[in-house]
Amino acid sequence: MARALLARYADRIRPDFRAGSGETLSLARMRIELLAGLTVALALVPEAVAFAFVAGVHPLVGLYAAFLVGLVTALFGGRPGMISGATGALAVVMVSLVAEHGVEYLFATVVLMGILQVAVGALHWGKFIRLVPHPVMLGFVNGLAIVIFLAQLGQFKVPGTVEATGHGAGGGEWLTGLPLYAMLGLVVLTMAVIWVMPKLTKVIPAPLAGIAVVAAVVIGFGIDVPRVGDLASIEGGLPGFHLPGVPFELETLRIILPYAVILAAIGLIESLLTLNLVGEMTGKRGGASQECIAQGSANIITGFFGGMGGCAMIGQSMINVKSGGRTRIAGIAAALFLLSFILFASPLIEQIPLAALVGVMFMVVIGTFAWNSVRILFRVPRTDAFVIVLVTAVTVAEDLATAVVVGVIVSALAYAWQNARRIHADVYTTADGQKIYRVQGPLFFGSAEGFAELFDVGADPKSVVVDFADSRVVDQSALQAIEAVALKYEAVGKTLQLRHLSHDCHALLTKAGHLMVDSDDDPDYAIAADYTVRTGILGGH
Repeated sequence: MARALLARYADRIRPDFRAGSGETLSLARMRIELLAGLTVALALVPEAVAFAFVAGVHPLVGLYAAFLVGLVTALFGGRPGMISGATGALAVVMVSLVAEHGVEYLFATVVLMGILQVAVGALHWGKFIRLVPHPVMLGFVNGLAIVIFLAQLGQFKVPGTVEATGHGAGGGEWLTGLPLYAMLGLVVLTMAVIWVMPKLTKVIPAPLAGIAVVAAVVIGFGIDVPRVGDLASIEGGLPGFHLPGVPFELETLRIILPYAVILAAIGLIESLLTLNLVGEMTGKRGGASQECIAQGSANIITGFFGGMGGCAMIGQSMINVKSGGRTRIAGIAAALFLLSFILFASPLIEQIPLAALVGVMFMVVIGTFAWNSVRILFRVPRTDAFVIVLVTAVTVAEDLATAVVVGVIVSALAYAWQNARRIHADVYTTADGQKIYRVQGPLFFGSAEGFAELFDVGADPKSVVVDFADSRVVDQSALQAIEAVALKYEAVGKTLQLRHLSHDCHALLTKAGHLMVDSDDDPDYAIAADYTVRTGILGGH
């Protein structure tokens, strides 16, 4: 299934290898893409190793995931410029599975996770990411920036005691004295180089220049600071095909299915939000379903090749985009560079000081955090300000998926409450004694009770008209509210009529069997828009 779906989207890839305006990639553009990929690959190494530690698996399991997921999504993903790999958001869910059942169950879970993600893409459910409000996006970005910052703090611990977690430093002793000052100084130097470099030249991506300068200083002067090799050795071979060593029975499915569902949801939410964020920076839209299929296919492959699975990485995606990466070349190059590090260049890469990579990630934090959101907190509606702060806090305290779901729910409830308060009616009596209620605002579950309170059944005349020209009948609760009001008028021998229903309202009421045509007085709507309510349909009267 995954193979067929990938083939379906293969014809969409070719234009993304072009620099723009339909022109073939120039040598200058190719250089920028390759250097951006190299920068991303260097930043991927400590992240993949740290997240492998979080999940309780061998570092190569994290590195293989970064390579395989990164390569497949770079080839087939919905947004050129995005970088995917092993992430902390997934690792913190995996740790309990690995601890209780072992790494083989993790591989099986990653395969099932990928199948679920492919299914979501095939059903085009990725489009629902558009329902995420902008305040939630701001909170997501801010929370993720804080998480990235906290995750770097683990590098300020004595080598051999660092145990990174999804939200910051784990156990171990902090650096003190001269080692700490040296680490801080090198981090600041890296950030300074990244800040100054674009003002001098854009030939080399600023993050890569920062890593190169600090590495040269450390190696040249023999400064004793933590290096990549202090985390773990990254030396290894090519990932090999491996069927997960788990029993093929229902009990296995019972164990892995809950984890697979959670991991699939977290991975897709983080990936689709990153897709939108990168799209805003590169001026591109769409590709949600394609990204779901690419992420799922990547995880299926990763699970069969001994990787821990992954999703989009906003930090590395920002590094790539800000280093000039705009096509699929950069993502492919990053994955291939990472593989070459594992196969051939591990002794060299292990000498890179962690301070240089921390400095790069700190600059990513500064660039990722939506600083304008702090300024607008007191200018936007209080509900939006609350959602921004809430999503930021939940992202840091829990995880990205939970934060986004909470933010969307709160935003939806706030919207429903605001619309529920809008229901009211302009009331007047015609020359022939007919009373008109001109309803204002949407009629739905939240405003149904307020709608019922608009009417004075006892004091109203024999003929009452409810005019919906400025309202909409939205759902079943609205239908029930209309019938409840009609029953009250029927009980006292009075007639209730509805006017100016839009096409969708008319369809709802007609389908429910509430209405019978009485007259045709609404040329604007081109439907029979004056109706007499036929009661007893919903209530069984």
